[in-house]
Amino acid sequence: MAKSAAVQAAGGKAAKKKKWSKGKVKDKAQNKVMLDQNTYDKLFKEVGSYRLVSISVLVDRLKINGSLARRALKELEEQGVIKKVDTHHAQQIYTRAIAAAE
Repeated sequence: MAKSAAVQAAGGKAAKKKKWSKGKVKDKAQNKVMLDQNTYDKLFKEVGSYRLVSISVLVDRLKINGSLARRALKELEEQGVIKKVDTHHAQQIYTRAIAAAE
């Protein structure tokens, strides 16, 4: 008893046990693995106006899978909607294709 009273009188630091926070848990992304008609239309309508187009931009804005975004970028480049700026082994960077008449 005397020991616990002495500890409490000394400031109470040892008397209170540290409570650890549980930490923040990030929600798992529920990205699409197949393009539905709405996403397909949005892809061709909006991506042509983006100044910077990459896999991560498409994943973030259209909520699609990374492999689906890579396929979409190839399709958009073949159709002339976007043009390649730079290629790295992990990241491809594209920009909107501007017509020569402008």
